[in-house]
Formats: sequence, C-alpha cells, structure tokens
Amino acid sequence: MRIIGLTGGIGSGKSTVAERLRQKGAFVVDADKVAREIVEPGQPTLAELAGAFDGILTTDGSLDRAELARQAFATPEATDTLNSITHPRIRARTSELFREAEAAGHDVVVYDMPLLIENGEVDTVDTVLVVDAPDDLRVRRLVESRGLDEDDVRRRLAAQVDRETRLAAADVVLDNSGDLESLVAQVDAFWEGR
Repeated sequence: MRIIGLTGGIGSGKSTVAERLRQKGAFVVDADKVAREIVEPGQPTLAELAGAFDGILTTDGSLDRAELARQAFATPEATDTLNSITHPRIRARTSELFREAEAAGHDVVVYDMPLLIENGEVDTVDTVLVVDAPDDLRVRRLVESRGLDEDDVRRRLAAQVDRETRLAAADVVLDNSGDLESLVAQVDAFWEGR
C-alpha cells in the first residue's frame, strides 16, 4: 500500500485536492475529520480540552470550535497544549484507518494531514504532496469564502510551519495560485503519473 501525505497550509486548497483524489479512486484518511470525531460529546478528548481551556463547551455540551481556536492559537504555549491533547488521539485513530484500508485491499491511501510536517510525520508516508498558494491569497480566500476573521486566520497561519519549510519537504508541489480548473488539472496529472 502506498501512502501519499497530502498537506498544505490553511486555505491552500488541500480539501479540494483530497476530494479530487477521492474521485480518482484513492482512499482518503482525513486528519481534520478524525480531529472532529475525537471531540464529540462524550469523548475523553473533549473532557480533557474542557479542563485545559475555559468556556469552550456550549450549553448542550458540544465543543465551541471558534472559542477553542481563539484560545488555542493565541499563544504558542496554548497551541502546544491543544496539540498535546489532540495529536496522540488523532494518530491512534488514523493508524486504525490505515490498517482498515490495507485490509480492504486499497493500493493508494491519501493521508490528508495539515500538520504533516509540523508533526514530523513526513517519514511515515511514501510521497509528500504539498498544495501551495501565497499567504496573502490564502488569507483572502478564507476571509471571503468562509467568513473567518482576518486576524484569526493570520494567527492560524503563524501557528503552522512556514511556506518555505513546507515546500522544502515536498516531493510534489501543486500550485493553487490560479483557478480551480488549473488545480484540478494538476491533481489529475499527478494521479496519472503516480
């Protein structure tokens, strides 16, 4: 089984690439989806986060993601606290999904992992596929398309590895500074040439 580590900074277009690879036949393990699963009500991760960050639970006991993000990305120490709680559980669940994919006979698995480089997981994949776009373009996209606060987006960018480090770790780079059709064409070419 070949594992393609798909990564890119927030707003780079990584989710679009993952979806296209899924359409082409890849089995996708989505670390963000796993991260959402492990903080559902009743999960131990949610309880631990609530003990570390004040006021992050809604009245129904679910996670107030915006409040957690506001606190967790406010300082490097807070980001480290978030990561120390969530990352081990994300790794454990994604390992289960890899085993399931292998048992089902999938020959290509895409590990959609925003923090692949930051978490030192580059050596756990066969190919590092980076989706890249300039920082200012990514900020604009997130503010315009998702309605996120610009300062919040910039804090999240600052908490991720810088663009130069991400590009240096890449085996393949997809340039998403253009339109959707250009990105899709690059994904298709990568898939055909893999």
